[in-house]
Amino acid sequence: MNKAVIRKYIILIGALLYSLAVSAQSTSELATDKPKPGEGLYSFLIRHKLSPQEHQQAFIDLNKGKFGKNNSLLAHHAYLIPSATIELHEPLFGKERAFFPLESNELKGTAFYLVAGHGGPDPGAIGQYGNHELHEDEYAYDITLRLAKKLMENGSKVHLIIQDEDDGIRDEQILKYDNHETCGSETIPLDQNQRLKQRTREVNKLYKKDSEAYRRCIIIHLDSRSKRRQIDVFFYHHKNSSGGKNLAYQLRDTFDEKYKQHQPSRGFSGTVSTRNLYLLRHTTPSSVFIELGNIQNYRDQQRFVIADNRQALANWLYEGIKKDFERNNKK
Repeated sequence: MNKAVIRKYIILIGALLYSLAVSAQSTSELATDKPKPGEGLYSFLIRHKLSPQEHQQAFIDLNKGKFGKNNSLLAHHAYLIPSATIELHEPLFGKERAFFPLESNELKGTAFYLVAGHGGPDPGAIGQYGNHELHEDEYAYDITLRLAKKLMENGSKVHLIIQDEDDGIRDEQILKYDNHETCGSETIPLDQNQRLKQRTREVNKLYKKDSEAYRRCIIIHLDSRSKRRQIDVFFYHHKNSSGGKNLAYQLRDTFDEKYKQHQPSRGFSGTVSTRNLYLLRHTTPSSVFIELGNIQNYRDQQRFVIADNRQALANWLYEGIKKDFERNNKK
């Protein structure tokens, strides 16, 4: 049995155990209330800040035997009120972060295809940090996971193209290197051209299955090769992609605002330009290729080795994406 099949079984078993645990939770932890005169089910749920569309069935299941005709509420009954919290589950985030709450639906109707740079037999650029080596693929993957979680917390559908079942989101400064990342469920090939084609196929396959109106592919690398003192972040898009161009400029503007706010003395030199990169040419969704810095540059390394900084980068990417989505919706 291959690793992909095993992982699917683990996910299914984990989800089943979690759902059983939730269903077994003591109802004494839930609030109760009686309906007001003339109050129907919808009005009752809305009064308790619950969405009838999302919580009606849970409410009915919790209060079986307490309803009149057509699920009308009975004045003499106190009804259990379901929790408004919706729990999400993604094992790739690691054991401590696998379960997390849905915080909003601000990005409902979006789908993202997140491609962490390199992986498998290709570690990417390697920076020297004291006595330690910093591998580009490990840090790009950690930032990508953090971005994925932020997007999912706010209602997005997220596909992680590069996956590592063992790592999860990590808070250490030195992220241990390994080479068993996969592209979806497939082993990553040694040949670079085959790696690029494999990622492109995976993105396009998933894109074809999705129906969200706003779909974007985001590719994250940490190998800009820049040696300047300013903070250099590069955003690339295909010359014929208006969606990629708009997102790239919005991300650049968001980073500019954030660096002016948090590090005004450092200077920020983020640029947007077109590049004839394979993934930008051949992926179906509008795509942006991002170089968040140079992991071989000591000044940039401070951005990557501190977990809070990696989270900040993910948060800023999220904010730029959200602004682009909101602007796109106004058209």
